[in-house]
Amino acid sequence: MKKKLLETQFALCIENSGCEDIEKRKLYQILPDEAATREGYLRVVDESQEDYLYPESYFVFVELSPKAQEAFVAAK
Repeated sequence: MKKKLLETQFALCIENSGCEDIEKRKLYQILPDEAATREGYLRVVDESQEDYLYPESYFVFVELSPKAQEAFVAAK
């Protein structure tokens, strides 16, 4: 489980124009999706607790400590 958590990515939302299911200044879990990334999108677990594609430019990646990752994922 620890290895999987360390591979999990998180991003801070910095823009949400036209997107009701993401909030600015909120942290989101990013799921791997190489095809989406090539097209300029990220697969984000949003407020609906489902994963959807959002423009990559709406987020900045952040690095969390393993303990913070565990807390974030456990809260979901």
